[in-house]
Amino acid sequence: MSPVAQKAAISFALVYIPVDIYTATQDNDIRFNQLSKHSNGRIRYKKFDEATGKEIANEDIVKGYQYDKDKYVVMTDEDFEKVKTEKDKSIQILQFSEVREISPVYYARAYYVAPQKGGEKAFELLRRTMLNRSKVAIGHTVMGSNEVVLALIPEDDGILMQTLYYDDEVRAMPKTSVRPEMNPAEMEMADCIVSGMEKPFEPAAFENHYQKRLRDLIESKIEGREIALPKESAGNNVINLMDALKASVDELHLDAKKPARSRKPAAKAAPAARRGRAQKVGT
Repeated sequence: MSPVAQKAAISFALVYIPVDIYTATQDNDIRFNQLSKHSNGRIRYKKFDEATGKEIANEDIVKGYQYDKDKYVVMTDEDFEKVKTEKDKSIQILQFSEVREISPVYYARAYYVAPQKGGEKAFELLRRTMLNRSKVAIGHTVMGSNEVVLALIPEDDGILMQTLYYDDEVRAMPKTSVRPEMNPAEMEMADCIVSGMEKPFEPAAFENHYQKRLRDLIESKIEGREIALPKESAGNNVINLMDALKASVDELHLDAKKPARSRKPAAKAAPAARRGRAQKVGT
């Protein structure tokens, strides 16, 4: 059974666009269960009522806010809906900004946004206008029981919605007290290496090699076979920065004497097709 889309709407000024929201990513990590090392029996966790000492089922659990010692106010799903306004149920665009103004550290979770029937023209108008002006929309909405700030990012094939962390949720970057001086030769070598390794980003070119080896190991243990794992290379133990830079230039077959700006830039690749299908968000 396919998950149900989360229905919403995008509104800016007096324009209202009905949309569906889909999760854009999925977790493919291998999952493990906890077992007893003595019997291989499954370790399970049970929920108990402190007042009665009895085990309790998930459907009998409600949310409670503790306002004093051992005193709670119970909140139901209907209570959370009561405080939502019509604006909370839609994506309110507050401003348009440049995507480079948003540090990647603020990105939380990605979703795809698709127009509902009747909203196609307004949706395309918004997408194309943002693309033409190289802007993203910054807005907010309520998801679940929390208000989130978000960015609507136009793409060639639709609009991506990226929820953002609030400023007080992002830690400051640790500051280093010393910034060593760089000599021109080191900078030229480093520039040569970076320039020589330039190429368009293609997501499909990257694979989770560790997960593949882990799956192979699991399969071999199931079949009772031993698996030969790859040996680590010894490395060259270069400790001098300039020596390491020179060795890197040689390994990449680069010409460090050739000015970086004269090197032919890598050709721009066509946008890579996304693998898999977007998952619809449950309400």
